[in-house]
Amino acid sequence: MSGLGGLNKSRAGVVLGLVQLQLPVVVTPADLAAQTRRICELVGKARRNMATMDLVVFPEYALHGLSMDTNQQILCTLDGPEVAAFQAACVEHRIWGCFSIMEANPGGNPYNSGLIIDDTGAIRLYYRKLHPWVPVEPWEPGNLGVPVCEGPNGVKLSLIICHDGMFPEMAREAAYKGAEVILRTAGYTAPIRHAWRITNQSNAFQNLAYTASVCMCGSDGTFDSMGQAMFCSFDGTVMVEGGGRPDEIVTAELRPDLVREARAGWGVENNPYQLWHRGYVAVQGGAQDCPYTFMQDMVAGRYRLPWTDTVEVTDGSSCGFAPPTRSYQGAEAPPVALKKVA
Repeated sequence: MSGLGGLNKSRAGVVLGLVQLQLPVVVTPADLAAQTRRICELVGKARRNMATMDLVVFPEYALHGLSMDTNQQILCTLDGPEVAAFQAACVEHRIWGCFSIMEANPGGNPYNSGLIIDDTGAIRLYYRKLHPWVPVEPWEPGNLGVPVCEGPNGVKLSLIICHDGMFPEMAREAAYKGAEVILRTAGYTAPIRHAWRITNQSNAFQNLAYTASVCMCGSDGTFDSMGQAMFCSFDGTVMVEGGGRPDEIVTAELRPDLVREARAGWGVENNPYQLWHRGYVAVQGGAQDCPYTFMQDMVAGRYRLPWTDTVEVTDGSSCGFAPPTRSYQGAEAPPVALKKVA
């Protein structure tokens, strides 16, 4: 199914490259500019590396490193020079790209944002991380939902970022909106290796979707990111897996037509369909209810765990961040015009 990493691309296939990018140290605007150039160089490397590649994916923190620095001088905007450089690189090398930025937020803490840019330079998907890795990350919780876009060769793409993938609801939401390939970008370090693998596999199998996931790689002198690029098939098996070599581009061909076939034809383990049609062997059309208390309570605004009163870490003070005083402002419309999924 991987076609030797994309060397033998089928008519229905989509070839992805996952960049195990060397973990950078970015402190100053000059550092930011240099890392922007480095990422653009690797867009060119991806194209030279695999002529059939459709989409090159960079990990979370590719531009900023793992310092969690909220210095305004190194934050990005959608109309800033960093995004413009990524757009130009995609046009120059005739390839789609997935990129990470720490986005300035006039109303509060920065957003941890991801972009998918097509080979004409258009932003096709724009996402703000819904679940920052608390208590370690200071980023504002995302407020744009889980978007899906149409990618190269008609594949439906979604992007989740790092800790997002530990919540099964995130991948289910992406699949519910039609995603056939769920990208997951991360900066994770080695202690997360086992959880990374099993969640990538379960997110794929539970949703009959491919997952394509990649971490930062190497050391910045403080942190050691793990690389560990990974493609999982919609049956949950690992198709292709990288190791810990910085700047390696791990490739695979994915077949969204086989995802569509499985979603239409599977009876046993067609879990996205069966979630709302449980027990259809016994009752016509299945139960079509919502038997899950946690879902009901979230909608009603009364979500409460039986052990809520014993939870000890409820803000970022253990990691040096002051307890916040602002309330969540809620959803907003994307600040850029995006092409919708057909």
